[in-house]
Amino acid sequence: MPKVLVSDPIDQVGIDILSQVAQVDVKTDLSPDDLIRIIPDYDALMIRSGTRVTQAVIEAGNQLKIIGRAGVGVDNVDVLAATRKGIVVVNSPEGNTIAAAEHTLAMMMAMSRYIPAANQSVKADKWDRKHFTGVEVYKKTLGIVGLGKIGAHVATVARAMGMKLLAYDPFISHERAEQLGCRIVEMDVLLQQADYITLHIPKTAETTHLINAAAIARMKPTARIINCARGGIIDEAALAQALQEGKIAGAALDVYEQEPLGESPLRSLGKEMVMTPHLGASTEEAQVNVAIDVAEQIRDVLLGLPARSAVNIPGLRPDLLEQLRPYLQLAETLGNLVAQLAGGRVEALTVRLQGELATNQSQPIVVAALKGLLSHALQERVNYVNASLEAKERGIRVIETRDASIKDYTGSLHLSAKGSLGEHSVTGALLGDSEIRITSVDEFPVNVPPNRYMLFTLHRDMPGIIGKIGSLLGSFNVNIASMQVGRKIVRGDAVMVLSIDDPLPDDILAEILKVPGIRDAYTVTL
Repeated sequence: MPKVLVSDPIDQVGIDILSQVAQVDVKTDLSPDDLIRIIPDYDALMIRSGTRVTQAVIEAGNQLKIIGRAGVGVDNVDVLAATRKGIVVVNSPEGNTIAAAEHTLAMMMAMSRYIPAANQSVKADKWDRKHFTGVEVYKKTLGIVGLGKIGAHVATVARAMGMKLLAYDPFISHERAEQLGCRIVEMDVLLQQADYITLHIPKTAETTHLINAAAIARMKPTARIINCARGGIIDEAALAQALQEGKIAGAALDVYEQEPLGESPLRSLGKEMVMTPHLGASTEEAQVNVAIDVAEQIRDVLLGLPARSAVNIPGLRPDLLEQLRPYLQLAETLGNLVAQLAGGRVEALTVRLQGELATNQSQPIVVAALKGLLSHALQERVNYVNASLEAKERGIRVIETRDASIKDYTGSLHLSAKGSLGEHSVTGALLGDSEIRITSVDEFPVNVPPNRYMLFTLHRDMPGIIGKIGSLLGSFNVNIASMQVGRKIVRGDAVMVLSIDDPLPDDILAEILKVPGIRDAYTVTL
């Protein structure tokens, strides 16, 4: 009989499901050394956030077939090491969707009617009704930043409450938004028109302090903001100052830049500030749901069935996985790149397998390309199982083609995406077994390795333009690691690809576009 180790506290219903097919040992509070010592005896490992599944643990787990994380994130699991060893890693991406959405709505209502402050007032033997005159949400405008599963449920309930809905999400199609009763607008419009703003986005370099002093200055003085997503999306110092000065009417936070919350100006605010200690997923139902979801997936994998929420690559034999792994990384890298060139709201993706790659199994490569395409926006929420579904929900058309006649490399991959910035394409290939090369951008030939930070320009092929760009970047203290130009004809159009050591300052693109001969410029973070 298979053996399952449960190393973090899990609801009993999950243990009962696993017990149907396996011997289940519950051993919590294990030290890293103890976990490495006992893991060779187990076929499956079920965890929450307390256990760190490092490469050393995975290497020691010679019998492991699956690692299950009862929750959304898998940042405490070395997914790459597990994938390389053919171990499926699963989570429960939807287990707390309802809990987080309901908490958002509860925070909105509590803030609107000053419920926490009124509660404390009554408990202090006061009866100050006039001090707690609230506002109705009926017919108010709710601005939803991020229209994924949680944002979509908030939209559905808020619409039923009679609210008008705006949404900002560069990765959602207008059709999908209309189904939810939302009107897609730019962020500035949402900030200016919304009575309530709720955030449902991951924390990334682009979203850190998205709500800052400048953003708050665009809001109505009667606006209220809710964040039950990730700490750090709001500049808390700027928020506290705005509330103290009456620039906005209220805020409700469940997540913070530092947790537990230390010294903070937010603590001194009055009835206009509602705070909870990261309770978005803390419902009895959510804890049961994630336990059931992950336990069922572990059970299915032990019975030889596929997992439904694998974050790596389910359903592939380890030998086939190892064979395709470099091409999956190539596809994911190119997907990420072309998404940023085409702009966030991608409508269509064409995946063309070329040369010998055209004879390979295509589905994992297409899924990897979609994962890369969506990863810039969705971060850990997108994986090899849900990438196709996420693309479908966003109205992204996927076209797969093959062309074995292209022999420029042994095998290459061509992606073309149509988005809000137009249609762009990239091609990539492998040098040797695993070295990735970008071999064309918008059909201009290049040969460059991907880099963390890159700058792409479309320009006239004319003397002096490269030097001007180099001097301009130098004036902003940006160091160029490598540069290459691709052109089709002399003195025609050309593409320049620069690998740089640091992210570009926000205002540098505008300066680059002022350089004579530059037609367009794009920054990319891989």
